[in-house]
Amino acid sequence: MRDVQTRMENTLDQFLPPLSHAPSRLHDAMRYAVLDGGKRVRPLLVYAAGDLVKASEPCMAAAAAAVEMIHAYSLVHDDMPAMDNDVLRRGKPTVHVHFDEATALLAGDALQAQAFDVLAHAPFARAADQVAAIASLARASGSLGMCGGQGIDLYSVGQTLTLPELELMHILKTGALIRASVIMGTHCGEPMNSDERARLDHFAKCIGLAFQVIDDVLDEESDTATLGKTVGKDAANHKPTYVSLLGLKGAKDKAAELLNEARAALKPFGERAARLQALADFIVERRS
Repeated sequence: MRDVQTRMENTLDQFLPPLSHAPSRLHDAMRYAVLDGGKRVRPLLVYAAGDLVKASEPCMAAAAAAVEMIHAYSLVHDDMPAMDNDVLRRGKPTVHVHFDEATALLAGDALQAQAFDVLAHAPFARAADQVAAIASLARASGSLGMCGGQGIDLYSVGQTLTLPELELMHILKTGALIRASVIMGTHCGEPMNSDERARLDHFAKCIGLAFQVIDDVLDEESDTATLGKTVGKDAANHKPTYVSLLGLKGAKDKAAELLNEARAALKPFGERAARLQALADFIVERRS
């Protein structure tokens, strides 16, 4: 994991426009948003899934960079005053605070475009896989994925959601991009049959939900210094969370249940899926 995280920092640095290119302030904001921070969970999933299908390093690097740029853009926009209005991300001032709101808005837009540019030029072995990877990332990013989930989140402030409603929100808001990361990784290597792909998608759905459950738990149990972002905001803003719906113990039990379901989905792959299994454990057991 540390090796992939280090390589991703170098890869992202290479794929992002340099400061020497105009407009330098916009490129500075893009690089500020992406580099030097984050666990790189989505790139790690791309690599772990790619390892399952003997994917090439250059293809995985491009796919991982693309999905991380989409994730970074979503954080930039999510932190802005019109959305969550946060001032801290990854232990440093958010982009709109460090630069300004207009620059943050443009930086997010530009990162989204840059992600698809990177993916369109990635060295996939088969054109059909390249198209499928682009389609997966686009679908996971839009109104039927991440943006749709964020919309539900905004419209649900002050409301009480049922568990299925809360899960739908997070299947879209957090889970869609995590699922896309796994699927994109599989498109970087040898072909898979439909049953194998369905198993991996179910695995990714489970860990995507588990990721959000643990986020809600950490927002309740951890502190701002540890997480690198403001804690307790969801409760203060009366947003529905797994903790508010299930209680702290119930949320932890839910995460454990999702982890077991994810492990079951991977079982037929045996040792080939060891890295995916390790990542699932990391997502549920992390403390930041």
